[in-house]
Amino acid sequence: MSATVTGPDGCPRCSWCQAAPEFFDYHDNEWGYPVGNDQRLFEKLCLESFQSGLSWRTILAKRENFRAAFHDFDYEKVAEFTETDVERLLQDAGIIRHRGKIEAVINNAARAQELVAQEGSIAAYAWRYEARPEYLPEPQTASTSPESVAMSKDLKKRGWKFVGPTTVFAFMQAMGLVNDHATGCVMREKAAQMRREFTKPE
Repeated sequence: MSATVTGPDGCPRCSWCQAAPEFFDYHDNEWGYPVGNDQRLFEKLCLESFQSGLSWRTILAKRENFRAAFHDFDYEKVAEFTETDVERLLQDAGIIRHRGKIEAVINNAARAQELVAQEGSIAAYAWRYEARPEYLPEPQTASTSPESVAMSKDLKKRGWKFVGPTTVFAFMQAMGLVNDHATGCVMREKAAQMRREFTKPE
């Protein structure tokens, strides 16, 4: 597969965009741009955990349903979910009805509260694992990184679930902790510029 594919406007995009028409919009407007908002970061970690064993297209198509089901991934609210909520969500055809993953989101919401109390914010914690660009492999040639392995190990130590190194690396790619747009992708420089202008949370 080539590194890029021609987009609707005739400009090159990352080749994975050709897997589904809706990927172009997601790629151009979200993927790879730095995020410092705790709720968005928590949401992405949750959605990546739901993707485990599935395609991102499936998750993206259901994203609004997930947001409705989990109060826009407000971890303070989700942490209060009970077994009654689990049973309710298992009947919700708009999301992925996987008990283990649903329970993981609720567990991780409580762990997010603890992390924020200890580290200040999810953003401050996550951005400590940003890779130094000079040590990165060629774009889209790796599914994990030393940083994703380290963050996964630490999250698991803190009690988080469904946060393996591959899941964490996908989170890092999407949330801009690494600019993994293909070298020839028209959005790579936009992502680089946004990263330069981004103030890392502390």
